[in-house]
Amino acid sequence: MKRVCVFCGSAAGANPGYAAAARDLGRALAGRGLGLVYGGGRVGLMGEVATAALAAGGEVVGVIPHALAGKEIALAECTELVVVDTMHERKALMADRSDAFVALPGGFGTCDELFEILTWAQLGIHCKPVGLLNVYGFFTPLLAWLDHVVREGLLRPKHRELVLVADAVPELLAKLAGWTPPAPVTKWVEPGER
Repeated sequence: MKRVCVFCGSAAGANPGYAAAARDLGRALAGRGLGLVYGGGRVGLMGEVATAALAAGGEVVGVIPHALAGKEIALAECTELVVVDTMHERKALMADRSDAFVALPGGFGTCDELFEILTWAQLGIHCKPVGLLNVYGFFTPLLAWLDHVVREGLLRPKHRELVLVADAVPELLAKLAGWTPPAPVTKWVEPGER
């Protein structure tokens, strides 16, 4: 694992603990010699994780579409700032440049990025670990929903296990480093299923 992609909000959120966790993650990545790949903005939690990683001497790769460079205010100080044309290009490049993924609190964009990367893992498009930093229980309702989806027969338990969860940065980074990918899916319906 050389680089970790972080999905998080372009807003700071109501709880100041979210920003503190973002800074902790940025410093921890730099301290372990792990590069940060993220959405390229200087605002919100995105800005917190990136500026903390840079301040700790870490490598930061920002990827931002032209259309958002003004709205999310691109962080020019990134080690490398890549400006792309579309959101699709942004997500694909972030995935290509990363060895693992972490989601911090965020809104629609964070959920979009998280679920796309989980879907790619489910389909076998990549075999990289995906984790949630469950800061102050932010993701607990989402995890309950995923358990509901499993109970309803719409998600296999082995795919639910693709989501690694921890409340603290060191624990989550340890889970990412120790993760073993599951066997690939060869077909969607197993014998005895409909």
